[in-house]
Amino acid sequence: MTELLLHTAEELYGLPRAGRRAVVMTMGALHEGHATLIRSAREQAGREGQVVVTVFVNPLQFGANEDLDRYPRTLDADLAIAREAGADAVFAPAADEVYPGGDPQVRISAGPMGERLEGATRPGHFDGMLTVVAKLLHLTRPDLALFGQKDAQQLALIRRMVTDLNFSVEVVGVPTVREEDGLALSSRNRYLSPVERRTALALSRALFAGRDRLAAQAALRARAEAAPASDERATALARLGEIRASADAHAVSAAGAGLPDAVRAAARHVLDEAGRHEPPLDLDYLALVDPQDFTEIGPHFTGHAVLAVAAKVGATRLIDNIPLEFGAHS
Repeated sequence: MTELLLHTAEELYGLPRAGRRAVVMTMGALHEGHATLIRSAREQAGREGQVVVTVFVNPLQFGANEDLDRYPRTLDADLAIAREAGADAVFAPAADEVYPGGDPQVRISAGPMGERLEGATRPGHFDGMLTVVAKLLHLTRPDLALFGQKDAQQLALIRRMVTDLNFSVEVVGVPTVREEDGLALSSRNRYLSPVERRTALALSRALFAGRDRLAAQAALRARAEAAPASDERATALARLGEIRASADAHAVSAAGAGLPDAVRAAARHVLDEAGRHEPPLDLDYLALVDPQDFTEIGPHFTGHAVLAVAAKVGATRLIDNIPLEFGAHS
């Protein structure tokens, strides 16, 4: 495999293609999370297919007080990582190649979903993200586009755009890659000092605490429902060690109605403790949402959900999330 570095749309259009083309869009500063996306793209495109990685720091995604100038540019290292992971070409255009007339007057609106959570904290961010994703989809003309699930709201909005605007591309989500201590891989992790990193670990610990609370209460509910419906029910529950549950088995059976609040409470407890660390964790949001529209789920929700968190540690803002399942298969 010979990696090619392309800078212009003309070069990209002249790139021979065979089989399916898969694209991985990045803003550079590639790490193992990006490498995982590229390897997944290689696998899905197949040996006869083609993998194109884009490297473009999109100015439309950065607000007035955000770190556009500070954002790391490491193209040489990015090329090495892309090559090793299986990319066939890297498209690294300049800003005037993507936006030849300057900032575009016509942009894609993310709509109401783009105003929640990350969109509320970073107004206009998702409009800029969708605009550049749409342009890069037109430029690269892929059959598949792969995005990380760490940016869950971004992934949901791209899927919505592809559906609503009839893009002929399959959007594939790839699970979050974590470091050994649980911190989700991000190019911004490099800004954390050792003590800030210890505080930042509360993000993943909070998510895992919420996940564990869901699993524990779902297991308790399942045991309650499996117990005999007769007088033997309370005895059976007591034998399992659920003394409180044995006093009111029917309440335990209905406990699923409170699972979302219990999940939120377990995660928030971890985050509240981290807020008292030195340096402290400055929480932006903790949300348990429906991935279809990123609205908070209610007490009787069943189906797929996303537990998401965003916070600052020092000057570094981090996000993380995990998928959860509420209902019979929790």
